[in-house]
Amino acid sequence: MTKEILWLAEYGVTTGLIQKEDKLFTINRLMELFQMDDLGEESILDLPCDNEHLCEVLERMNDYAAEHGLMEDNTVTYRDLFDTKVMGILTPRPSEVIRAFEEKKACDMITVAATDYFYKLCKDNNYIRTDRIQKDRKWKVDSEYGEIDITINLSKPEKDPKAIAAAKLMKQSGYPKCQLCMENEGYAGRTNHPARQNLRIIPLTINNEPWGFQYSPYVYYNEHCIVLNQKHTPMKIDRACFIKLLDFVEQVPHYFLGSNADLPIVGGSILTHDHFQGGHYTFPMERASVETPVTFVGFEDVEAGIVKWPMSVIRISSEKKERLVDLAEKILKVWRGYTDESVTVFAETDGESHNTITPIARRRDGKFELDLVLRNNLTTQEHPLGVYHPHAELHHIKKENIGLIEVMGLAVLPARLKTELEEVKQCLLSGTDVSTVESIASHGVWANELVEKYKTFEKDSIDMVIEKEVGAVFVQVLEHAGVYKRNEEGKEAFLKFVERVNQ
Repeated sequence: MTKEILWLAEYGVTTGLIQKEDKLFTINRLMELFQMDDLGEESILDLPCDNEHLCEVLERMNDYAAEHGLMEDNTVTYRDLFDTKVMGILTPRPSEVIRAFEEKKACDMITVAATDYFYKLCKDNNYIRTDRIQKDRKWKVDSEYGEIDITINLSKPEKDPKAIAAAKLMKQSGYPKCQLCMENEGYAGRTNHPARQNLRIIPLTINNEPWGFQYSPYVYYNEHCIVLNQKHTPMKIDRACFIKLLDFVEQVPHYFLGSNADLPIVGGSILTHDHFQGGHYTFPMERASVETPVTFVGFEDVEAGIVKWPMSVIRISSEKKERLVDLAEKILKVWRGYTDESVTVFAETDGESHNTITPIARRRDGKFELDLVLRNNLTTQEHPLGVYHPHAELHHIKKENIGLIEVMGLAVLPARLKTELEEVKQCLLSGTDVSTVESIASHGVWANELVEKYKTFEKDSIDMVIEKEVGAVFVQVLEHAGVYKRNEEGKEAFLKFVERVNQ
């Protein structure tokens, strides 16, 4: 283990995680972790000290730990817990990270240099597991709404059965309350909660409240960040939410920031902790243009329009944040109570509220901009998972909730599709009826439609065909999630809602 420890210490100096004066100290701490009394014959691995080779070294360390009884079991969960502990030793203290970030920040505005520093640190210390992210399959497809982003997410490792069993036996802890709480910073983790010794959070003030800024460990797009309330408090779409979104993009003008909706089905996976997601990335929805300009009474100074997008999006922009907040609040209030039975929009049924908004804020051409995506979580016997949710015939590709990231035009598709689509491809090439193959029978109807459409398939072009058609399904998913459909009836109903706001 001597070689690996010396390499890792040198890696820390090379990347700037530690200073050269910290090298011996770091070596001794690693020796303690590996229960070594001395280094023996000192030599270093013949590998470049870069992020590309970090994971190779960590794998060696995990193997050693497993062989010498330093981890409970040699599974993905326990290996993640152990190598995070290793990288925690190399990660600067929170105060050091905050100080370096502040030095790169220009007065009251966070610069590209500041976020570049922080993002690099989170990759260098393996908080962002770049080796896993590189395994994700990504491509783009053309659509009538512009280019759409598709990802098959392979970066999150599946829980191993032993870890799941162990987690069930563990006493439930209320610390940290959830994975978005500030208490995660430096936390050792357990089988049912990830280790976070290498997590660092930058404190921010948003709407005069203490918030935190960190990156997602499994980035779905460039500089995928999470902005979280320092208090464990439920998320809510309201006036304060719009203020916070716009406050953030004023402080970090090169980032967008958005919120999941605050209702089940159309909301995110964590509704118990107030948080947003953002980053340095241009999503397809941002590139989509305004199709129908509209004017809101009393807000004639605010540019507004309905976006050409499969979901129902009102875009408003102004040089003045306060005007956007006022208008967004008005639209939200009207939408919360709005019913139009002719297009199956109900504000509530049996006392359950259905209407809310997915908001996204950004800066564009010196102005503040808000996209307000109208959402509704109504369920029926025909659509028990949601009327404005991917319908059953699309579940073979996408069954999960349509959250913020999908709303903006980036499909996050399940890992199972990697193998399933490969099997579908082989069946199409061999002429086998997909519906007769048990493991991929759910794709049978879709595959038969492809056979009818394309007749024959060639080995050198079938991957492009599959990618194109998966993209087409995702566009349908977004159309299902759109409250107002893209036909004349839907467009008229959308304008009727705008008229209601103007009353």
